[in-house]
Amino acid sequence: MKFVTYESPDHSAPRVGYLDDGDVVDADFDGDMVAFIEAGGRIGSATRHVPDARLLAPLRPRTIRDFLAFEGHLLNAFAGLGKDIPDEWYQVPAHYKGLPDTVIGPEVEIPWPAYTQKLDHELELAAVIGTAGKDIAEVDALDHVFGYTIWNDMSARDVQVRELPVGMGPSKAKDWDGSNILGPCLVTADEIDPHDVDLEVRINGERWGGTNTKDMHHTFESMIAYTSQGLTLRPGEVLGSGTATGGSGLELDRWLQPGDRIEMEASGIGVLRNTVGTPAA
Repeated sequence: MKFVTYESPDHSAPRVGYLDDGDVVDADFDGDMVAFIEAGGRIGSATRHVPDARLLAPLRPRTIRDFLAFEGHLLNAFAGLGKDIPDEWYQVPAHYKGLPDTVIGPEVEIPWPAYTQKLDHELELAAVIGTAGKDIAEVDALDHVFGYTIWNDMSARDVQVRELPVGMGPSKAKDWDGSNILGPCLVTADEIDPHDVDLEVRINGERWGGTNTKDMHHTFESMIAYTSQGLTLRPGEVLGSGTATGGSGLELDRWLQPGDRIEMEASGIGVLRNTVGTPAA
């Protein structure tokens, strides 16, 4: 099932719904998507179609963690820098943490912060935790996933070049209002095989890149198991695959321009669409 968070034309508080042949149906639940997931994701009896509903980000995550699962992306990205992938990358599914309040949804204009001249998109598949767990074994990891969505993890690449040598990971290269885009829906885990999802990004209708999740070196199982060591993962936490091979402009030395239309597609989920805004003054 494809669950959504939507806003009705009367601009009442956002509500949880689901898609029925593209139409939004209210799920008869009083609460946000995280609460809905915690309650078991059960639809009420008083459902109703909502004409002209506007989709928002499927959820405001409890936490967001982003990994680097695709070797192809790293090979492409590091080639221009004359760097090799460190041996440790093959051993550890490392991640950085993002800010949940930076998340926006489909069809929202992507803000361009004033401090960057190289704004870049990053095509990712994201898993949303549905069942709490600690010290989760890889063999049980996918049982803790509620569903999957598309994640456009925006980056300020010129800022990133200055930050990464410090060794603290990305900071302002990733953190601004609207730097993380999720959507268009959250597809339940029973409908998605995370090991076989086609991913593609198009800019102004032109295919820039993409791949299949079969190419992931680190799986969602390994990410969940590693992250949950000594730590309880809770419903509503988001884990990103990291950029799919060919899923960023950095790999092609092609850069976004104001007004560009970004479309990110994942088989079984749909298309996440946004337009790039103009640089802030």
